[in-house]
Amino acid sequence: MKDFDPTSLFDYSPIIDRPPVVWPNGARVAVWVIPNIEHFHLEIGKGAPDIRHYARRDYGNRVGIWRLMKVLTKYGIRGTVALNGEVGKYYPRIMEEAIKLGWEFMGHGLTNSILLDGMSKEEEAKVITGTKTAIEAYGQKMRGWLGPGLGETWNSLDLLREAGVDYVSDWVNDDLPYKMKNGIYSIPYSLELNDMPLFNMPSISIKDFEKRICDSFDTLYEEAEQGGRVMGIALHPFLIGAPHRIKYLDRALQYVTSKEKVWLATGSEIIDAFRAQAKD
Repeated sequence: MKDFDPTSLFDYSPIIDRPPVVWPNGARVAVWVIPNIEHFHLEIGKGAPDIRHYARRDYGNRVGIWRLMKVLTKYGIRGTVALNGEVGKYYPRIMEEAIKLGWEFMGHGLTNSILLDGMSKEEEAKVITGTKTAIEAYGQKMRGWLGPGLGETWNSLDLLREAGVDYVSDWVNDDLPYKMKNGIYSIPYSLELNDMPLFNMPSISIKDFEKRICDSFDTLYEEAEQGGRVMGIALHPFLIGAPHRIKYLDRALQYVTSKEKVWLATGSEIIDAFRAQAKD
């Protein structure tokens, strides 16, 4: 197989060569927080129920999400949920509360027990359609998408465009949104400010996670003198919602929101503001 040319998906664009981005009210940094609310299958295992992994993740839906909602609400942050479609079926109470808080739902597959890798085009289309239907059942449009495990197939971007998706979060290669060649926008998600890779082996300390959020914000805030930036914080309720971790997220968000010229936005709001000034 010959080398794939990434410029067939999007152009290479050094951030220093782009016109400055201006956020509403002159904000320097657009901060969006992405709670990953997921459903895992108990029956996927080696012939026996995978209780150990299922129960740990189910803690997030039974307990951790409510701690996370409390902290985000404290600082006026509306989450942009990376939502497994099956959450709508199994956890309607979470859906109801998220709607009450004004949170946005972006698609995240049907379940994180099944990745997109290796799916046929038809199978993947059914996953995207099923997730979209689950979100629409709660009165929202599925404008954003994050693949389970940040995974895509060669068909994903076009299938998502056909489903009416405006932006994807899988491409963690920038500090600003950019437009892909099929018309979908990429929005800055993060593996660097993401509790999933950071709290699993090898793990960093929760104090280091707090410091990492604050240090990242400081750099972006300083660079934003030359034009706005985006900072995404990706969170999983079963991890950040544990009793020994939640207060450190609280402290990090207190620091971020104490600064002037910070825009606490949803994914769709960021894309709309960017698209309004993009020259393409």
